[in-house]
Amino acid sequence: MLGLRRVPYPLLRPARVVRRGIGASKYKYLGTWPTAGACLLHQYSSMTLKQGGFVGSLDCGTTSVRFIVFDQYADIVAQHQIEFPQYYPHPGWHEHDADEIQTASETCIDEAMKDLEAEGWARDSVKVIGITNQRETAVAWDRKTGKPLCKAIVWDDARTKTTVAHFKHKLRTEGIEVEPGVFKKGEEGVDAVAKISGLPISTYFSAIKMCWMIDNYPEVKKAHEEDSLLFGTVESWIVYNLLGGVQNPTHITEVTNASRTLLMDIDTLSWSTPLLKFFGLRPSILPKIVSSSEVYGHVHHGALKGVPIGGLVGDQQGALVGNKCLKKGEAKCTYGTGAFLLFCTGAEPVKSVNGLLTTVGYQAGKNAKPVYALEGSIAVAGSAIKWLRDSMGIIKSASDVNTLAAQQPSSSGVYFVTAFSGLLAPYWDPGAGGLIIGLTSYTTPSHIARATLEANAFQTRAVIESMKLDSKVDLKHLKVDGGMTNGDVAMQILADLGGFGVVRPEMRESTALGSALLAGSAIRLFGWDIEKPETLDHVNTRGSRTFEPAMKEEDRERMWHGWQKAVERSKGWDEAPDE
Repeated sequence: MLGLRRVPYPLLRPARVVRRGIGASKYKYLGTWPTAGACLLHQYSSMTLKQGGFVGSLDCGTTSVRFIVFDQYADIVAQHQIEFPQYYPHPGWHEHDADEIQTASETCIDEAMKDLEAEGWARDSVKVIGITNQRETAVAWDRKTGKPLCKAIVWDDARTKTTVAHFKHKLRTEGIEVEPGVFKKGEEGVDAVAKISGLPISTYFSAIKMCWMIDNYPEVKKAHEEDSLLFGTVESWIVYNLLGGVQNPTHITEVTNASRTLLMDIDTLSWSTPLLKFFGLRPSILPKIVSSSEVYGHVHHGALKGVPIGGLVGDQQGALVGNKCLKKGEAKCTYGTGAFLLFCTGAEPVKSVNGLLTTVGYQAGKNAKPVYALEGSIAVAGSAIKWLRDSMGIIKSASDVNTLAAQQPSSSGVYFVTAFSGLLAPYWDPGAGGLIIGLTSYTTPSHIARATLEANAFQTRAVIESMKLDSKVDLKHLKVDGGMTNGDVAMQILADLGGFGVVRPEMRESTALGSALLAGSAIRLFGWDIEKPETLDHVNTRGSRTFEPAMKEEDRERMWHGWQKAVERSKGWDEAPDE
Protein backbone atom coordinates (compact mmCIF):
# COMPACT_ATOMS: atom_id res chain seq x y z
CA MET A 1 0.00 0.00 0.00
CA LEU A 2 1.25 3.48 -0.83
CA GLY A 3 2.33 5.62 2.05
CA LEU A 4 -0.38 8.00 3.19
CA ARG A 5 -0.01 11.58 4.30
CA ARG A 6 -2.35 14.47 4.88
CA VAL A 7 -2.22 17.38 2.46
CA PRO A 8 -2.09 20.71 4.32
CA TYR A 9 -4.31 22.72 1.99
CA PRO A 10 -8.08 22.51 1.40
CA LEU A 11 -9.28 20.95 -1.82
CA LEU A 12 -12.21 21.83 -3.99
CA ARG A 13 -14.43 19.48 -5.86
CA PRO A 14 -17.88 19.72 -7.48
CA ALA A 15 -20.81 19.71 -5.09
CA ARG A 16 -22.83 18.16 -7.94
CA VAL A 17 -20.99 16.12 -10.53
CA VAL A 18 -23.95 14.38 -12.17
CA ARG A 19 -24.49 15.93 -15.62
CA ARG A 20 -22.19 18.83 -14.77
CA GLY A 21 -18.84 17.28 -15.73
CA ILE A 22 -15.97 19.70 -16.18
CA GLY A 23 -18.36 22.66 -16.26
CA ALA A 24 -19.35 22.20 -12.62
CA SER A 25 -20.04 25.51 -10.99
CA LYS A 26 -20.91 24.75 -7.37
CA TYR A 27 -17.69 24.14 -5.44
CA LYS A 28 -17.20 23.83 -1.74
CA TYR A 29 -14.31 23.30 0.64
CA LEU A 30 -14.08 19.68 1.76
CA GLY A 31 -11.23 20.10 4.23
CA THR A 32 -7.99 18.12 4.10
CA TRP A 33 -7.68 15.00 1.94
CA PRO A 34 -6.27 11.91 3.67
CA THR A 35 -4.25 10.37 0.86
CA ALA A 36 -1.15 11.24 -1.12
CA GLY A 37 -3.19 10.57 -4.27
CA ALA A 38 -4.96 13.81 -3.59
CA CYS A 39 -1.77 15.64 -4.57
CA LEU A 40 -2.73 14.90 -8.17
CA LEU A 41 -5.69 17.23 -7.65
CA HIS A 42 -3.49 20.13 -6.59
CA GLN A 43 -4.72 22.04 -9.63
CA TYR A 44 -8.16 22.28 -7.97
CA SER A 45 -6.83 23.81 -4.77
CA SER A 46 -7.39 27.38 -3.71
CA MET A 47 -3.65 27.91 -4.31
CA THR A 48 -4.11 27.43 -8.08
CA LEU A 49 -7.05 29.34 -9.46
CA LYS A 50 -8.89 27.63 -12.26
CA GLN A 51 -10.02 29.17 -15.54
CA GLY A 52 -13.72 28.87 -16.25
CA GLY A 53 -16.44 30.47 -18.32
CA PHE A 54 -19.03 32.49 -16.42
CA VAL A 55 -21.33 35.46 -16.95
CA GLY A 56 -22.01 38.16 -14.38
CA SER A 57 -25.14 40.17 -13.68
CA LEU A 58 -25.38 43.45 -11.79
CA ASP A 59 -28.94 43.68 -10.46
CA CYS A 60 -29.72 47.23 -9.31
CA GLY A 61 -33.06 46.93 -7.53
CA THR A 62 -35.19 49.32 -5.53
CA THR A 63 -33.70 48.55 -2.11
CA SER A 64 -30.45 46.71 -2.86
CA VAL A 65 -27.76 45.97 -5.41
CA ARG A 66 -26.28 42.54 -6.01
CA PHE A 67 -23.76 41.04 -8.36
CA ILE A 68 -24.30 37.39 -9.29
CA VAL A 69 -22.00 35.11 -11.27
CA PHE A 70 -23.77 32.34 -13.19
CA ASP A 71 -22.53 29.28 -15.05
CA GLN A 72 -24.07 27.95 -18.27
CA TYR A 73 -26.85 26.15 -16.36
CA ALA A 74 -27.79 29.24 -14.29
CA ASP A 75 -26.18 27.81 -11.17
CA ILE A 76 -24.88 30.62 -8.96
CA VAL A 77 -21.11 30.47 -8.53
CA ALA A 78 -20.61 33.63 -6.45
CA GLN A 79 -22.63 36.63 -5.36
CA HIS A 80 -22.67 39.66 -3.11
CA GLN A 81 -25.55 41.94 -2.10
CA ILE A 82 -25.73 45.36 -0.42
CA GLU A 83 -28.79 47.29 0.70
CA PHE A 84 -28.62 51.04 0.15
CA PRO A 85 -30.50 53.85 1.95
CA GLN A 86 -34.06 54.85 1.10
CA TYR A 87 -35.11 58.47 1.55
CA TYR A 88 -38.70 59.54 2.31
CA PRO A 89 -38.44 63.30 2.96
CA HIS A 90 -42.19 63.94 2.61
CA PRO A 91 -45.37 61.83 2.40
CA GLY A 92 -45.52 60.15 -1.01
CA TRP A 93 -41.87 60.96 -1.81
CA HIS A 94 -39.27 58.24 -2.38
CA GLU A 95 -35.67 59.10 -3.27
CA HIS A 96 -32.31 57.43 -3.87
CA ASP A 97 -28.79 58.82 -3.87
CA ALA A 98 -27.35 57.89 -7.28
CA ASP A 99 -23.78 57.99 -5.94
CA GLU A 100 -24.71 55.50 -3.21
CA ILE A 101 -26.16 53.14 -5.83
CA GLN A 102 -22.97 53.42 -7.88
CA THR A 103 -20.74 52.80 -4.86
CA ALA A 104 -22.83 49.78 -3.82
CA SER A 105 -22.66 48.42 -7.37
CA GLU A 106 -18.88 48.59 -7.58
CA THR A 107 -18.48 47.16 -4.07
CA CYS A 108 -20.76 44.23 -4.95
CA ILE A 109 -18.66 43.47 -8.02
CA ASP A 110 -15.42 43.59 -6.03
CA GLU A 111 -16.73 41.41 -3.19
CA ALA A 112 -18.30 38.85 -5.53
CA MET A 113 -14.97 38.53 -7.32
CA LYS A 114 -13.30 37.81 -3.98
CA ASP A 115 -15.90 35.10 -3.36
CA LEU A 116 -15.26 33.69 -6.83
CA GLU A 117 -11.56 33.42 -6.10
CA ALA A 118 -12.32 31.84 -2.72
CA GLU A 119 -14.22 29.18 -4.65
CA GLY A 120 -11.10 28.48 -6.65
CA TRP A 121 -11.83 30.40 -9.87
CA ALA A 122 -9.78 33.14 -11.48
CA ARG A 123 -11.70 36.37 -11.78
CA ASP A 124 -11.07 36.53 -15.53
CA SER A 125 -13.33 33.49 -15.77
CA VAL A 126 -16.11 36.10 -15.98
CA LYS A 127 -16.27 36.72 -19.73
CA VAL A 128 -19.06 39.30 -19.94
CA ILE A 129 -21.53 41.06 -17.65
CA GLY A 130 -25.07 42.33 -17.94
CA ILE A 131 -26.93 44.99 -15.97
CA THR A 132 -30.58 45.08 -14.95
CA ASN A 133 -32.26 47.88 -13.08
CA GLN A 134 -35.31 49.44 -11.46
CA ARG A 135 -36.78 51.12 -14.50
CA GLU A 136 -38.69 54.38 -14.17
CA THR A 137 -36.43 55.87 -11.51
CA ALA A 138 -35.08 59.18 -12.89
CA VAL A 139 -31.48 60.35 -12.49
CA ALA A 140 -30.20 63.83 -13.43
CA TRP A 141 -26.49 64.62 -13.60
CA ASP A 142 -24.15 67.19 -15.09
CA ARG A 143 -22.21 66.38 -18.25
CA LYS A 144 -19.30 68.62 -17.14
CA THR A 145 -18.74 67.11 -13.70
CA GLY A 146 -20.40 63.70 -14.01
CA LYS A 147 -22.07 64.31 -10.64
CA PRO A 148 -25.78 64.00 -9.76
CA LEU A 149 -27.63 67.31 -9.56
CA CYS A 150 -30.20 66.05 -7.04
CA LYS A 151 -31.44 62.81 -5.55
CA ALA A 152 -33.01 60.34 -7.96
CA ILE A 153 -36.81 60.15 -7.92
CA VAL A 154 -37.83 56.49 -7.50
CA TRP A 155 -40.37 54.78 -9.76
CA ASP A 156 -43.08 54.59 -7.06
CA ASP A 157 -42.73 58.22 -5.94
CA ALA A 158 -46.10 60.01 -6.04
CA ARG A 159 -45.05 63.67 -5.67
CA THR A 160 -45.77 64.42 -9.35
CA LYS A 161 -49.57 64.22 -9.15
CA THR A 162 -49.86 67.94 -9.85
CA THR A 163 -47.42 67.63 -12.76
CA VAL A 164 -49.60 64.89 -14.21
CA ALA A 165 -52.69 67.07 -13.76
CA HIS A 166 -50.89 69.94 -15.53
CA PHE A 167 -50.08 67.86 -18.61
CA LYS A 168 -53.55 66.33 -18.73
CA HIS A 169 -54.95 69.87 -18.65
CA LYS A 170 -52.51 70.83 -21.42
CA LEU A 171 -53.80 67.92 -23.53
CA ARG A 172 -57.35 69.14 -23.08
CA THR A 173 -56.68 72.79 -23.84
CA GLU A 174 -53.63 72.95 -26.15
CA GLY A 175 -53.20 69.36 -27.28
CA ILE A 176 -50.10 67.65 -28.64
CA GLU A 177 -48.60 68.59 -32.00
CA VAL A 178 -48.39 65.21 -33.76
CA GLU A 179 -47.31 66.79 -37.05
CA PRO A 180 -46.23 70.35 -37.86
CA GLY A 181 -49.34 72.46 -37.31
CA VAL A 182 -51.56 69.44 -36.48
CA PHE A 183 -52.72 69.24 -32.86
CA LYS A 184 -54.70 66.51 -31.09
CA LYS A 185 -56.75 67.68 -28.10
CA GLY A 186 -58.90 66.10 -25.42
CA GLU A 187 -59.44 62.36 -25.78
CA GLU A 188 -57.73 62.48 -29.16
CA GLY A 189 -54.69 63.92 -27.39
CA VAL A 190 -54.77 61.20 -24.73
CA ASP A 191 -55.01 58.57 -27.45
CA ALA A 192 -52.19 60.22 -29.41
CA VAL A 193 -49.79 60.02 -26.44
CA ALA A 194 -50.71 56.38 -25.87
CA LYS A 195 -50.38 55.58 -29.58
CA ILE A 196 -46.88 57.04 -29.75
CA SER A 197 -45.47 55.80 -26.44
CA GLY A 198 -47.72 52.89 -25.46
CA LEU A 199 -48.22 54.62 -22.10
CA PRO A 200 -50.66 56.93 -20.30
CA ILE A 201 -49.56 60.13 -18.61
CA SER A 202 -48.89 58.98 -15.03
CA THR A 203 -46.69 59.67 -12.01
CA TYR A 204 -45.09 56.32 -12.81
CA PHE A 205 -42.97 57.30 -15.82
CA SER A 206 -39.60 59.02 -15.74
CA ALA A 207 -40.31 61.94 -18.13
CA ILE A 208 -42.86 63.25 -15.62
CA LYS A 209 -40.23 63.01 -12.87
CA MET A 210 -37.70 64.87 -15.01
CA CYS A 211 -40.18 67.67 -15.68
CA TRP A 212 -40.78 67.94 -11.93
CA MET A 213 -37.02 68.15 -11.29
CA ILE A 214 -36.62 70.98 -13.81
CA ASP A 215 -39.55 72.86 -12.27
CA ASN A 216 -38.48 72.40 -8.65
CA TYR A 217 -34.67 72.16 -8.50
CA PRO A 218 -32.86 75.35 -9.65
CA GLU A 219 -29.66 73.43 -10.39
CA VAL A 220 -31.48 71.04 -12.69
CA LYS A 221 -33.33 73.88 -14.41
CA LYS A 222 -30.05 75.76 -14.93
CA ALA A 223 -28.33 72.66 -16.36
CA HIS A 224 -31.27 72.13 -18.74
CA GLU A 225 -31.15 75.74 -19.91
CA GLU A 226 -27.36 75.68 -20.32
CA ASP A 227 -27.48 72.29 -22.07
CA SER A 228 -25.26 70.55 -19.50
CA LEU A 229 -28.01 68.26 -18.18
CA LEU A 230 -27.85 64.51 -18.68
CA PHE A 231 -30.98 62.50 -17.98
CA GLY A 232 -31.22 58.75 -17.64
CA THR A 233 -32.66 55.78 -15.84
CA VAL A 234 -30.50 53.77 -13.45
CA GLU A 235 -28.83 51.54 -16.06
CA SER A 236 -27.80 54.67 -17.98
CA TRP A 237 -26.16 56.10 -14.84
CA ILE A 238 -24.40 52.83 -13.93
CA VAL A 239 -23.03 52.27 -17.45
CA TYR A 240 -21.88 55.89 -17.67
CA ASN A 241 -19.76 55.36 -14.57
CA LEU A 242 -18.53 51.81 -15.27
CA LEU A 243 -17.32 52.88 -18.71
CA GLY A 244 -15.30 55.78 -17.33
CA GLY A 245 -17.65 58.68 -16.54
CA VAL A 246 -16.39 62.09 -17.64
CA GLN A 247 -13.13 60.46 -18.79
CA ASN A 248 -14.99 58.39 -21.37
CA PRO A 249 -18.51 59.85 -21.55
CA THR A 250 -20.90 57.18 -22.77
CA HIS A 251 -24.52 58.26 -22.45
CA ILE A 252 -26.76 55.38 -23.49
CA THR A 253 -30.04 53.81 -22.44
CA GLU A 254 -31.42 50.40 -23.30
CA VAL A 255 -34.61 50.12 -25.31
CA THR A 256 -36.84 48.53 -22.63
CA ASN A 257 -35.88 51.30 -20.21
CA ALA A 258 -36.39 53.95 -22.90
CA SER A 259 -39.86 52.53 -23.51
CA ARG A 260 -40.77 53.48 -19.92
CA THR A 261 -39.92 57.17 -20.15
CA LEU A 262 -43.02 58.45 -22.00
CA LEU A 263 -40.61 59.86 -24.59
CA MET A 264 -39.92 56.94 -26.96
CA ASP A 265 -41.89 56.08 -30.08
CA ILE A 266 -42.89 52.47 -29.46
CA ASP A 267 -42.93 51.65 -33.18
CA THR A 268 -39.67 53.26 -34.34
CA LEU A 269 -37.70 52.78 -31.06
CA SER A 270 -36.48 56.38 -31.30
CA TRP A 271 -37.11 59.49 -29.24
CA SER A 272 -40.38 61.14 -30.26
CA THR A 273 -40.16 64.78 -31.34
CA PRO A 274 -43.87 65.43 -30.60
CA LEU A 275 -43.50 64.10 -27.04
CA LEU A 276 -40.28 66.03 -26.38
CA LYS A 277 -41.95 69.24 -27.52
CA PHE A 278 -45.07 68.49 -25.48
CA PHE A 279 -43.07 67.97 -22.28
CA GLY A 280 -40.67 70.83 -23.05
CA LEU A 281 -37.47 68.77 -22.90
CA ARG A 282 -34.28 69.27 -24.90
CA PRO A 283 -33.29 66.28 -27.07
CA SER A 284 -29.66 66.76 -26.02
CA ILE A 285 -30.35 65.64 -22.45
CA LEU A 286 -31.37 62.17 -23.66
CA PRO A 287 -29.07 59.16 -24.04
CA LYS A 288 -28.63 57.14 -27.22
CA ILE A 289 -31.05 54.19 -27.38
CA VAL A 290 -29.32 50.81 -27.71
CA SER A 291 -30.51 47.21 -27.92
CA SER A 292 -30.75 44.79 -24.99
CA SER A 293 -27.88 42.60 -26.19
CA GLU A 294 -24.67 44.01 -27.68
CA VAL A 295 -21.22 45.00 -26.45
CA TYR A 296 -21.51 48.62 -25.29
CA GLY A 297 -17.93 48.96 -24.05
CA HIS A 298 -15.54 47.51 -21.48
CA VAL A 299 -15.40 48.09 -17.72
CA HIS A 300 -13.02 51.00 -17.09
CA HIS A 301 -11.78 50.12 -13.60
CA GLY A 302 -12.11 47.77 -10.66
CA ALA A 303 -12.13 44.00 -10.31
CA LEU A 304 -13.61 43.47 -13.77
CA LYS A 305 -11.51 46.01 -15.67
CA GLY A 306 -11.53 45.18 -19.37
CA VAL A 307 -14.56 42.86 -19.23
CA PRO A 308 -17.25 43.71 -21.82
CA ILE A 309 -20.70 44.90 -20.80
CA GLY A 310 -22.98 42.98 -23.15
CA GLY A 311 -26.51 43.12 -21.77
CA LEU A 312 -28.78 45.85 -20.47
CA VAL A 313 -32.44 45.42 -19.61
CA GLY A 314 -35.09 46.85 -17.31
CA ASP A 315 -35.71 44.58 -14.34
CA GLN A 316 -39.15 43.33 -15.33
CA GLN A 317 -38.16 42.65 -18.91
CA GLY A 318 -35.07 40.97 -17.47
CA ALA A 319 -37.36 38.63 -15.56
CA LEU A 320 -39.32 37.98 -18.77
CA VAL A 321 -36.10 36.84 -20.46
CA GLY A 322 -34.86 35.06 -17.32
CA ASN A 323 -38.08 33.04 -17.20
CA LYS A 324 -37.53 32.29 -20.91
CA CYS A 325 -40.89 33.81 -21.86
CA LEU A 326 -39.54 34.59 -25.31
CA LYS A 327 -42.49 33.51 -27.43
CA LYS A 328 -45.90 34.99 -28.04
CA GLY A 329 -48.41 33.98 -25.36
CA GLU A 330 -45.91 33.34 -22.53
CA ALA A 331 -46.20 35.39 -19.32
CA LYS A 332 -44.41 35.98 -16.05
CA CYS A 333 -45.00 38.00 -12.90
CA THR A 334 -42.28 39.25 -10.57
CA TYR A 335 -43.34 39.88 -6.98
CA GLY A 336 -40.92 42.24 -5.28
CA THR A 337 -41.58 45.67 -3.82
CA GLY A 338 -44.28 45.92 -6.48
CA ALA A 339 -45.57 43.28 -8.86
CA PHE A 340 -45.07 43.33 -12.60
CA LEU A 341 -46.80 41.03 -15.03
CA LEU A 342 -45.51 40.86 -18.60
CA PHE A 343 -47.23 38.97 -21.43
CA CYS A 344 -45.17 38.40 -24.57
CA THR A 345 -47.06 39.55 -27.70
CA GLY A 346 -44.36 38.90 -30.32
CA ALA A 347 -43.04 41.09 -33.12
CA GLU A 348 -45.95 43.53 -33.21
CA PRO A 349 -46.97 45.93 -30.43
CA VAL A 350 -50.48 45.36 -29.10
CA LYS A 351 -52.10 48.66 -28.15
CA SER A 352 -54.14 48.04 -25.02
CA VAL A 353 -57.68 49.34 -24.60
CA ASN A 354 -58.05 47.78 -21.16
CA GLY A 355 -55.63 49.70 -18.96
CA LEU A 356 -52.37 47.90 -19.75
CA LEU A 357 -49.06 49.24 -21.01
CA THR A 358 -47.55 48.46 -24.38
CA THR A 359 -43.84 48.00 -23.85
CA VAL A 360 -40.74 46.52 -25.44
CA GLY A 361 -40.00 43.06 -24.05
CA TYR A 362 -36.42 42.94 -25.37
CA GLN A 363 -34.35 43.52 -28.49
CA ALA A 364 -31.83 40.74 -29.05
CA GLY A 365 -29.23 42.84 -30.90
CA LYS A 366 -28.53 45.99 -32.90
CA ASN A 367 -30.23 44.72 -36.01
CA ALA A 368 -32.77 42.43 -34.36
CA LYS A 369 -36.48 43.15 -34.45
CA PRO A 370 -37.93 44.05 -31.06
CA VAL A 371 -40.18 41.65 -29.19
CA TYR A 372 -43.10 43.41 -27.54
CA ALA A 373 -45.13 42.75 -24.40
CA LEU A 374 -48.21 43.90 -22.57
CA GLU A 375 -47.52 44.88 -18.99
CA GLY A 376 -49.60 45.35 -15.91
CA SER A 377 -47.78 47.09 -13.07
CA ILE A 378 -48.92 46.79 -9.45
CA ALA A 379 -47.36 49.43 -7.21
CA VAL A 380 -47.58 47.51 -3.92
CA ALA A 381 -46.82 43.82 -3.41
CA GLY A 382 -43.96 42.93 -1.06
CA SER A 383 -44.01 46.46 0.34
CA ALA A 384 -47.41 45.69 1.90
CA ILE A 385 -45.81 42.85 3.84
CA LYS A 386 -42.99 45.19 4.86
CA TRP A 387 -45.68 47.60 6.10
CA LEU A 388 -47.23 44.84 8.24
CA ARG A 389 -43.78 44.18 9.70
CA ASP A 390 -42.24 47.62 10.11
CA SER A 391 -45.20 49.97 10.58
CA MET A 392 -47.86 47.78 12.16
CA GLY A 393 -45.73 45.23 14.02
CA ILE A 394 -48.11 42.39 13.11
CA ILE A 395 -45.23 40.15 11.99
CA LYS A 396 -41.54 40.00 12.92
CA SER A 397 -40.19 38.88 9.54
CA ALA A 398 -41.56 38.92 6.01
CA SER A 399 -41.84 35.14 5.89
CA ASP A 400 -44.09 35.21 8.98
CA VAL A 401 -46.97 36.56 6.88
CA ASN A 402 -47.49 33.10 5.37
CA THR A 403 -47.54 31.42 8.79
CA LEU A 404 -49.96 34.00 10.17
CA ALA A 405 -52.23 33.87 7.11
CA ALA A 406 -52.38 30.07 7.28
CA GLN A 407 -54.03 30.24 10.71
CA GLN A 408 -57.33 31.17 9.06
CA PRO A 409 -58.96 29.32 6.13
CA SER A 410 -60.26 32.63 4.72
CA SER A 411 -60.10 36.37 5.32
CA SER A 412 -63.77 36.30 6.44
CA GLY A 413 -64.86 39.20 4.26
CA VAL A 414 -61.86 41.45 4.96
CA TYR A 415 -60.36 43.19 1.89
CA PHE A 416 -57.13 45.20 1.85
CA VAL A 417 -56.74 47.57 -1.10
CA THR A 418 -53.01 48.32 -0.90
CA ALA A 419 -53.19 51.70 -2.68
CA PHE A 420 -50.36 53.30 -0.71
CA SER A 421 -49.46 55.50 -3.69
CA GLY A 422 -52.59 55.18 -5.80
CA LEU A 423 -53.43 52.29 -8.11
CA LEU A 424 -51.58 51.39 -11.30
CA ALA A 425 -52.77 48.90 -13.95
CA PRO A 426 -55.49 48.38 -14.90
CA TYR A 427 -57.15 51.08 -12.75
CA TRP A 428 -54.70 54.00 -13.20
CA ASP A 429 -56.01 56.09 -10.33
CA PRO A 430 -53.24 58.12 -8.64
CA GLY A 431 -55.80 59.43 -6.15
CA ALA A 432 -56.90 56.02 -4.87
CA GLY A 433 -56.41 55.58 -1.13
CA GLY A 434 -55.35 52.45 0.72
CA LEU A 435 -58.12 50.88 2.78
CA ILE A 436 -58.98 47.83 4.83
CA ILE A 437 -62.70 47.14 4.71
CA GLY A 438 -65.00 44.44 6.05
CA LEU A 439 -63.64 44.63 9.61
CA THR A 440 -65.73 43.17 12.44
CA SER A 441 -65.09 42.30 16.06
CA TYR A 442 -64.21 38.81 14.76
CA THR A 443 -61.26 40.13 12.72
CA THR A 444 -57.80 39.05 13.88
CA PRO A 445 -54.25 39.76 12.67
CA SER A 446 -54.46 36.45 10.79
CA HIS A 447 -57.34 37.79 8.70
CA ILE A 448 -55.35 40.95 7.94
CA ALA A 449 -52.31 38.89 6.91
CA ARG A 450 -54.43 36.72 4.63
CA ALA A 451 -56.14 39.78 3.12
CA THR A 452 -52.70 41.20 2.33
CA LEU A 453 -51.76 38.11 0.33
CA GLU A 454 -55.19 38.09 -1.30
CA ALA A 455 -54.75 41.72 -2.39
CA ASN A 456 -51.71 40.61 -4.35
CA ALA A 457 -53.70 37.81 -6.00
CA PHE A 458 -56.69 40.03 -6.81
CA GLN A 459 -54.54 42.69 -8.44
CA THR A 460 -52.74 40.03 -10.47
CA ARG A 461 -56.09 38.67 -11.66
CA ALA A 462 -57.24 42.19 -12.60
CA VAL A 463 -54.20 42.57 -14.85
CA ILE A 464 -54.64 39.12 -16.39
CA GLU A 465 -58.33 39.76 -17.12
CA SER A 466 -57.28 42.84 -19.08
CA MET A 467 -54.58 40.87 -20.90
CA LYS A 468 -57.16 38.31 -21.98
CA LEU A 469 -59.31 41.04 -23.49
CA ASP A 470 -56.42 42.74 -25.30
CA SER A 471 -54.60 39.63 -26.55
CA LYS A 472 -57.60 37.31 -27.04
CA VAL A 473 -55.51 34.59 -25.33
CA ASP A 474 -56.56 32.72 -22.17
CA LEU A 475 -53.64 32.33 -19.77
CA LYS A 476 -53.25 28.80 -18.40
CA HIS A 477 -50.06 29.15 -16.39
CA LEU A 478 -48.17 32.07 -14.91
CA LYS A 479 -44.42 31.86 -14.27
CA VAL A 480 -43.43 33.69 -11.10
CA ASP A 481 -40.32 34.92 -9.33
CA GLY A 482 -39.36 37.44 -6.65
CA GLY A 483 -39.24 37.44 -2.88
CA MET A 484 -42.97 36.92 -2.26
CA THR A 485 -42.94 33.66 -4.21
CA ASN A 486 -40.93 31.97 -1.45
CA GLY A 487 -44.17 31.52 0.50
CA ASP A 488 -46.24 28.45 -0.42
CA VAL A 489 -49.35 29.96 1.18
CA ALA A 490 -49.03 33.12 -0.93
CA MET A 491 -48.62 31.07 -4.11
CA GLN A 492 -51.60 28.82 -3.36
CA ILE A 493 -53.77 31.88 -2.68
CA LEU A 494 -52.60 33.31 -6.02
CA ALA A 495 -53.58 30.11 -7.84
CA ASP A 496 -56.93 29.85 -6.02
CA LEU A 497 -58.07 33.43 -6.58
CA GLY A 498 -56.55 33.70 -10.04
CA GLY A 499 -57.92 30.43 -11.35
CA PHE A 500 -54.68 29.48 -13.15
CA GLY A 501 -51.58 27.39 -12.50
CA VAL A 502 -48.63 29.16 -10.88
CA VAL A 503 -45.20 27.86 -11.95
CA ARG A 504 -42.35 28.62 -9.54
CA PRO A 505 -38.76 27.65 -10.47
CA GLU A 506 -36.21 26.55 -7.89
CA MET A 507 -33.69 29.27 -8.82
CA ARG A 508 -35.76 32.45 -8.73
CA GLU A 509 -33.16 35.13 -9.48
CA SER A 510 -34.87 35.56 -12.84
CA THR A 511 -34.23 39.29 -13.18
CA ALA A 512 -30.48 38.90 -12.84
CA LEU A 513 -30.53 35.78 -15.02
CA GLY A 514 -32.27 37.72 -17.80
CA SER A 515 -29.49 40.29 -18.08
CA ALA A 516 -26.93 37.46 -17.88
CA LEU A 517 -28.61 35.64 -20.78
CA LEU A 518 -28.66 38.82 -22.86
CA ALA A 519 -24.99 39.51 -22.07
CA GLY A 520 -23.96 35.94 -22.85
CA SER A 521 -25.93 36.04 -26.08
CA ALA A 522 -24.08 39.19 -27.18
CA ILE A 523 -20.80 37.22 -27.39
CA ARG A 524 -22.46 33.81 -27.98
CA LEU A 525 -21.07 32.51 -24.69
CA PHE A 526 -22.12 28.84 -24.18
CA GLY A 527 -23.77 29.04 -27.60
CA TRP A 528 -26.60 31.16 -26.15
CA ASP A 529 -28.66 33.07 -28.69
CA ILE A 530 -31.76 34.90 -27.47
CA GLU A 531 -33.22 34.72 -30.98
CA LYS A 532 -32.96 30.92 -30.79
CA PRO A 533 -34.69 29.93 -27.52
CA GLU A 534 -33.68 26.30 -27.98
CA THR A 535 -30.06 27.31 -27.17
CA LEU A 536 -31.28 28.05 -23.62
CA ASP A 537 -32.96 24.67 -23.05
CA HIS A 538 -30.47 23.65 -20.35
CA VAL A 539 -30.72 26.90 -18.40
CA ASN A 540 -32.49 26.80 -15.01
CA THR A 541 -34.43 23.60 -15.57
CA ARG A 542 -34.38 21.97 -12.13
CA GLY A 543 -36.91 21.89 -9.34
CA SER A 544 -39.88 23.91 -10.59
CA ARG A 545 -43.19 23.54 -8.75
CA THR A 546 -46.71 24.22 -10.02
CA PHE A 547 -49.52 25.39 -7.72
CA GLU A 548 -52.93 24.48 -9.16
CA PRO A 549 -56.25 26.11 -8.16
CA ALA A 550 -58.06 24.25 -5.36
CA MET A 551 -60.88 26.73 -4.66
CA LYS A 552 -64.44 26.25 -5.87
CA GLU A 553 -65.34 28.47 -8.80
CA GLU A 554 -68.34 30.01 -7.02
CA ASP A 555 -66.17 30.99 -4.03
CA ARG A 556 -63.56 32.49 -6.33
CA GLU A 557 -66.13 34.64 -8.13
CA ARG A 558 -67.81 35.72 -4.91
CA MET A 559 -64.51 36.97 -3.50
CA TRP A 560 -63.63 38.60 -6.82
CA HIS A 561 -66.89 40.56 -6.70
CA GLY A 562 -66.06 41.70 -3.16
CA TRP A 563 -62.63 42.88 -4.25
CA GLN A 564 -64.12 44.97 -7.07
CA LYS A 565 -66.45 46.67 -4.61
CA ALA A 566 -63.55 47.45 -2.29
CA VAL A 567 -61.53 48.97 -5.14
CA GLU A 568 -64.44 51.22 -6.11
CA ARG A 569 -64.55 52.56 -2.56
CA SER A 570 -60.82 53.37 -2.63
CA LYS A 571 -60.87 55.32 -5.90
CA GLY A 572 -60.51 59.09 -6.04
CA TRP A 573 -59.71 59.53 -2.35
CA ASP A 574 -56.95 62.07 -2.94
CA GLU A 575 -57.60 63.89 -6.20
CA ALA A 576 -54.83 66.17 -7.49
CA PRO A 577 -56.03 69.64 -8.52
CA ASP A 578 -56.13 70.48 -12.20
CA GLU A 579 -53.94 73.32 -13.35
